[in-house]
Amino acid sequence: MIRIGILCPSEIAFRRFLPSLDLAENFTYAGVAVASKEEWFAEETEESQVKELLEAEYKKAEEFQKNYGGEIFDGYETMLASDKIDAVYLPLPPALHYRWGKKALSYQKHVFLEKPFATNWKHANELLAMAEEKGLAVHENYMFVYHDQLKAIQQEIQSGSIGEVRLYRISFGFPRRAANDFRYNKSLGGGSILDNGGYTLKYGALILGDSARVVYAKRNYTEEFDVDLFGSAVMENEKGITAQISFGMDNAYKCDLEVWGSKGCLYSGRVLTAPAGFVPTMSIKTNEGEVVKELPVDDTFKKSLEHFGACVEQEHVRKDNYEDIRKQAERLQSFMDLS
Repeated sequence: MIRIGILCPSEIAFRRFLPSLDLAENFTYAGVAVASKEEWFAEETEESQVKELLEAEYKKAEEFQKNYGGEIFDGYETMLASDKIDAVYLPLPPALHYRWGKKALSYQKHVFLEKPFATNWKHANELLAMAEEKGLAVHENYMFVYHDQLKAIQQEIQSGSIGEVRLYRISFGFPRRAANDFRYNKSLGGGSILDNGGYTLKYGALILGDSARVVYAKRNYTEEFDVDLFGSAVMENEKGITAQISFGMDNAYKCDLEVWGSKGCLYSGRVLTAPAGFVPTMSIKTNEGEVVKELPVDDTFKKSLEHFGACVEQEHVRKDNYEDIRKQAERLQSFMDLS
């Protein structure tokens, strides 16, 4: 069994990770770490508030323990140094992924990272090189790629029901969140491209294939924040097929795929965010009318965790995963360089 701990009692860890961990094979929950005063990202917080914030973090950790058991570790590094864990789930803000991912690898722990893996190519490449050298698993949690609805959509396209593909459109946006959300804080790795924009790049590459590349990129800003709030891009493959992608975190909610074919169009919503138990659908519109089909139900967090487990236990899976992470980091860097 892989003994896994959580670095920081975050909402996603409590709401999504732990319920999925209960269902995933080959894992056991070891506990959650609360930052020490020295480990807290104090540059983002007034010194007088740090004690209060850490007390609130500890109360969250007690809820973790009450509901799921496990130990409460006093300090991130205390957990990483412990021989009670083999792997760590790291749901910290993106700018902290490099620091704590590197620290975890130095303690010979496998690392399950929330997306993005890192905020730039240099840091991503360094973490990957370190993991490869030590023979450790690292994983970037883009859960949607494991959903069986994507296979069903691809099978529909390959059936020829909408003819030959002329264009893909992928859109993912959500309304503005609280002002203190890390997504709107540059020093914590905020910005739409590093959040939901990464999903659209990942799916665009999945659809277009290995030759997919970013040929146009745009980040949009407002006077209120120093991070990009929305953006767009165009990707294309060696055959000249294109995907137009758009994203934002001050937008009306949208999580859509449109495939424009020579004979019809395919539409689907929730392609990137379908939760466990949700029944997604796709609509196929042609000159003969419209047909709506149900798509498979799935549990993507559980499957992402199980893939991480396979990376821990199987060298060839681990190496393939390194390459997947590397390619996504290259796409993100390409977007940022072009924009």
